[in-house]
Amino acid sequence: MIFRSKMDAPFIGSISAAILLIAAATIVPLFLEDVQFSEMLILMAIFFVTTGFILWTIFDIQYIFHKDHLFVKGGPFRSRIPYNDILKVSPTRNIFTGYRLLSARDALELTNNKTMFSTIKISPTDQDAFIAELKERCPELLIDEKLQ
Repeated sequence: MIFRSKMDAPFIGSISAAILLIAAATIVPLFLEDVQFSEMLILMAIFFVTTGFILWTIFDIQYIFHKDHLFVKGGPFRSRIPYNDILKVSPTRNIFTGYRLLSARDALELTNNKTMFSTIKISPTDQDAFIAELKERCPELLIDEKLQ
């Protein structure tokens, strides 16, 4: 079963602002100064590679249930978390710290024994279905009382 990441307006706004900032740093100088062709190619390459990486990372976020593990991926960032290593699921709005593959403030924090910081923050589109599927595969899972 595959769950995609939920996206909210503040996240889209911050990503848009980051891309505009990158554009301001790489494309605007092309119009303000006399730039050689090689410099223009370098600046355009920096813009497209950086923007492409950001967009790949955020639009490719998926949470995939396999037979024996949860596979969490966003662009080149991937984690394979065995179900027996997932200890607890709880809600979180603290999305700016820790290991996170999400695109919304309404997130879940999975406490586990596998990932760095022992937690991973995710934002599946259908949290109730995600938690039900996780509970089915992790019978020992502790579910925070705020989610029940």
